[in-house]
Amino acid sequence: MVNLLVKVGVNALALWLTTLLYSGVYFARGGNPWDALVAGLVLGLVNALIRPVLLLLSLPVNVLTLGLFTLVVNGVVLMIVSGLTSLEVRGFGAAVVGALILAVISWALDLVLHRREGHK
Repeated sequence: MVNLLVKVGVNALALWLTTLLYSGVYFARGGNPWDALVAGLVLGLVNALIRPVLLLLSLPVNVLTLGLFTLVVNGVVLMIVSGLTSLEVRGFGAAVVGALILAVISWALDLVLHRREGHK
């Protein structure tokens, strides 16, 4: 249960930092911590339930593009999250760029958390 809460918190923090760094992705009404937490929870659910199906369906294209099509799938995931929460995205191109920034921030946060916990 604690792991799930940490993942939701990391997702929320990563989304919030993405909105600060990139103007193409933002929270409606200025956003508050609850908006970020809800969006983080929805992002986790979409990543767990819908993203694997999208990756499987796009496997031939993903192989042809040597994995670069995954960026498009991540953009679609971000668009789905924006449709279900107060997160706003200014178009599909902004979703792809926002998903790339979100991935880098999430990776960095996971790296910091694992180092802090003593994992290698």
